[in-house]
Amino acid sequence: MARIGILGLARSGRAAAQLALRRGDAVYASDAVDTPELCAAAAEITRAGGHAEVGGHSLDRLSGCELIVLSPGVPPTAMVLADHRVATVPRISELEFAWRELRSPVIAITGTNGKSTTTALAAHLLQVAGRVAPAAGNIGLPLSEVALWPQAPDWVVVEASSFQLADIDTFAPRVGVVTNLSPDHLDRYPTVAAYYGDKARLFRNASAESTWVLNAEDEAVCALPGEADGTRLFFRVSTPLSAGEQGGFVSADQWLTVRLAGRELRLLPTAELPLPGRHNRANALAAALCALAAGVDPLALAEGLRTFTGLEHRLEPVVERADVLWINDSKATNVDSTVTALRSMTRPTVLLLGGRHKGEPYTRLIPELARIGRCVIAYGEAAPLIEVDLAPHVPLEMAGRDFAEVIDRAAQRARPGDAVLLAPACSSYDMFRNYEERGRSFKELVRARGGHA
Repeated sequence: MARIGILGLARSGRAAAQLALRRGDAVYASDAVDTPELCAAAAEITRAGGHAEVGGHSLDRLSGCELIVLSPGVPPTAMVLADHRVATVPRISELEFAWRELRSPVIAITGTNGKSTTTALAAHLLQVAGRVAPAAGNIGLPLSEVALWPQAPDWVVVEASSFQLADIDTFAPRVGVVTNLSPDHLDRYPTVAAYYGDKARLFRNASAESTWVLNAEDEAVCALPGEADGTRLFFRVSTPLSAGEQGGFVSADQWLTVRLAGRELRLLPTAELPLPGRHNRANALAAALCALAAGVDPLALAEGLRTFTGLEHRLEPVVERADVLWINDSKATNVDSTVTALRSMTRPTVLLLGGRHKGEPYTRLIPELARIGRCVIAYGEAAPLIEVDLAPHVPLEMAGRDFAEVIDRAAQRARPGDAVLLAPACSSYDMFRNYEERGRSFKELVRARGGHA
C-alpha cells in the first residue's frame, strides 16, 4: 500500500483519488480553494476511505507521502510545492498516474491550438469504425476515469496539455500528434522555449513502434521530436507532401487525401467537411492519420469525417437574428487561436476580446481585423492592454467586467450581415471559472435578448 497525495480536487484529482483508493493506496487529497463542488468531492473521497480537505493543504501529510499526483490546474509555482518538506517528494501528473493503470493503447494529441477538435474527431472516426474509443484527458474526461472502467476500451484518444506532459515519466502513447506550436501560457512559463520543452516530453519514451503525426507546415513542430524513434506521418493543407513524406494533404482539386506505403487514397472533398476553415482541414487530416495508424479501414473514414459536427465553444454558431450571426469561440484562449478564428470569418465581425492576459501582444490581430473587423469590444482585466495594442489601429470600445454590457455593446455595433465573434485571446479566470462557463454565459445572454439581438 502506497501513500499517495493528490493536489487538486476538480474532476481530474477526484478521479485520481478514486483510482488510488481502488488500488488500495492510502490517499490524502486537498485543494487550496473551498467551494461547494470541491467540498462534495472531498466528502466523496473521505467516504471511500481516503482523507481529503479543502481550503488549504496539510504539509505534514503531503511530506509523508511517497508520491504526489498533480491535477492539471496546479501550477509548478504553487506555494505548497515550494515548501522544503514537500519539494523532495516525487510528483507526477494525473495523466502519468492514470497511464500506469491503463490497459489500452493511447493516441495522444498536443499542440497549441486544435487539440480538442482533433482529439474529438479522432475518437469519432474510431467510433464510427466500430471501436470503443473515448476522448479523454484535457478535453474533459480524466484518463483516471477511463482507467477505472471495468472493460478496457480498444483505444483511448487523449488530449495532452503542456501542463500534463510536464510531469510524465513512463507515459508512452502508441500514436502521438502535434497540431501546431505558437507562444502560449506565458503567464505560467518564463519563455516560449520552456513551453515548447514541455510539449516535447510527448516524445520522451518513443520507440520503434511509435507513430508521430506532425504538422509539416510548422517548423517548430517538425523540430520538436528531435531524434525520437518511430514512424513519422506528416500533414499539409497549403502545400503538397514532398516525395519522401507519408501522410495527408489537400489535393489540387480540394480533396482530403492520404499517402501511405506508396498509395494515395482520396477521403473526402473539403466542401463536404462540416467544420469551416483551413485549420479544420489540418485537424481532419491529423485525425484521419491517427485512425489509420490505429488500423481503421480507409474506406470507413469518409463517413466519420462527414458526420462530425464539431465541439461546443469552438466556432459554434449560436443564433442568427436580425441578420447578425453570433458565434461562440470561447476556447480561443490565446492570440494565435483568435487569429485562426478571424481567418475563418467571411462577414464583417464584431470581436469580443478580453479576460485574463496571458503574456502575448494583441497586435498580431491587426491584419485580420483590418480585413474583416467591424470593431473590437475589449473587456475584463486585459482590456487596458488590448486598448493600448489595438486602439490606434482598429475601432475599439471598452466594456469593463460586466459581461452583459459586453453583449449589449456588441448588439449595438453589429449591422445586418455582420457576425459577433467571442474569441477572447485570454483565459477566463478574471470573470469565470473556465472557458466553458464563459461560452455558456455568452450563449445564454445572446439567446435571452430575444428580438433585441
